[in-house]
Amino acid sequence: MDWSTAALLLLALVLAHLAFLSERILFVRPAPVSGKAGGWRVLELMLLYCVAGIAAWLMESRAGQVHPQRWEFYAVTVCLFLVFAYPGFAYPGFAYRLFWRKPGI
Repeated sequence: MDWSTAALLLLALVLAHLAFLSERILFVRPAPVSGKAGGWRVLELMLLYCVAGIAAWLMESRAGQVHPQRWEFYAVTVCLFLVFAYPGFAYPGFAYRLFWRKPGI
């Protein structure tokens, strides 16, 4: 595995956790007192997936010709991104939000 692949996987891992680590809506506006709703987290995950995809496309375009992808590629990468956010893979994001954080914080 070369450095660009490792960097892209690390970037995707970090981006997958950001939706669960921040209580701000789209990282800009503070959430209501009741907390950020699940729909906002899903939207942020989708946007962060797009950011990771754009980074991958830019890396591939610098290396040479961009390979055309079909729907199967995107289905697999979305699942991989969700696995990165899941607590069984690496605990920081999802597990911190739901298990380690004290209620009301």
